[in-house]
Amino acid sequence: MADQLLHTLLDLFPTLKTLPTEDFVPPSLDPATGVQSKDVEIAAEINLSARIYLPPNADPTKKLPLLVYYHGGGFVFESAFSPLYYKHLNLLVAQSNVVAVSVNYRLAPDFPIPIAFEDSWRALKWTAEGEDEWINEFADLKRVYLGGDSAGGNIAHNIAMRVGSENPEGFNLQGMFLNCPYFGGVDPIGCETAEELKLKKRTEFFQNLWGFVCPSLRDRDEGWVNPGKDPKISGLGCAKVLVYVAGNDSLKARGWYYKEVLSNCGWKGEIECIEVAGEDHVFSVFAPDNQPGIDMIKKVASFINH
Repeated sequence: MADQLLHTLLDLFPTLKTLPTEDFVPPSLDPATGVQSKDVEIAAEINLSARIYLPPNADPTKKLPLLVYYHGGGFVFESAFSPLYYKHLNLLVAQSNVVAVSVNYRLAPDFPIPIAFEDSWRALKWTAEGEDEWINEFADLKRVYLGGDSAGGNIAHNIAMRVGSENPEGFNLQGMFLNCPYFGGVDPIGCETAEELKLKKRTEFFQNLWGFVCPSLRDRDEGWVNPGKDPKISGLGCAKVLVYVAGNDSLKARGWYYKEVLSNCGWKGEIECIEVAGEDHVFSVFAPDNQPGIDMIKKVASFINH
């Protein structure tokens, strides 16, 4: 089943160019950006780990915002250590001047939802507990942000919901950015109703994937899939949100709907949604150094630092 999903991905998303792999890029000092990285073990018993990034010229007397990042891949593919995310995070960290923790959560189908959420929560708590010297020396836990693309955007939202309900000590979650977030719902909305064959196939793929990653799913209107059906949505645990959607992405309607929901549910924060015409799903991850990707990373950097 996983092999079928991989080949379906390549067929539906030609910007992938090649199939997602399990290639591992070691941490290093990146010559292009000056960003340093290292890998850390969070919970050896469940193989939970992360990659931490430190921007050039980090100064312990000037604490930096902390970004906790969740990679995409439909809850099934990719890792925090892949070439794709290594390049993306190096550029994002250099531009934003943040300390970043890129979480390598466990993947479905071997570890179905909610395991990705539990791993991601545990990684956030570990980060706040001062287990790492780079975080202790350079990061400001009063300025914490979450980020993620696709399934990682879904994770970031659900972790922010848990922050709002549990109000954990040790850090202050100020905001989050979601890049083409993977949300769903029983009733089709916007471009999900399109007759164009490519969009129909993509919509069907995303709809069918929910049951694969979470066999216990009741339906796609559960709150973790469809925030618009979550009665607790107004308790989102941060004060500002930035959402990016792509003009050619069948998930773009869910990003706009997320903005509508948060704007009208009683949540007291601020949300901005930006659509980039002519681009495809998580375009800035696949091509972070072309102009649309560069522009998005600059916007995220401004969002975090102002």
